[in-house]
Amino acid sequence: MAACGSNSKEASVTTNDVVIQSFKDDGLDIGDVSDLENKEFGDTRKEGKRILVPSLGEDAGGRLFMFKDKKGLEKAKSYYDELGKESPLLYSHTHANGLFLIQMNSDMKDAEFEKFKNKNSMDKALK
Repeated sequence: MAACGSNSKEASVTTNDVVIQSFKDDGLDIGDVSDLENKEFGDTRKEGKRILVPSLGEDAGGRLFMFKDKKGLEKAKSYYDELGKESPLLYSHTHANGLFLIQMNSDMKDAEFEKFKNKNSMDKALK
């Protein structure tokens, strides 16, 4: 996993590099990708994408964020993690790498989410 601090390569990588290139190149189940509205962690992030995952059903999937700094990333990850602790209905998978955070809804099986983490798609994009 990349270091949590920002480096020059990370600064030049975009969410499109991670989602469209790396995830799809790894054969992960990625459907339509669209921009997120600013209301989702607006000024703390550089980019945000909604990722649809066809195997989860219509309009199901998650989000990929690229944050401006580690503090913003940690705040967003904590938000999703705490929601899941408050209610099992609000649980979602989260994984941080560098300044990227991926969040997928709980309909995704743990083994499938592990592919997003363990395929190291974000690491490859950062190299």
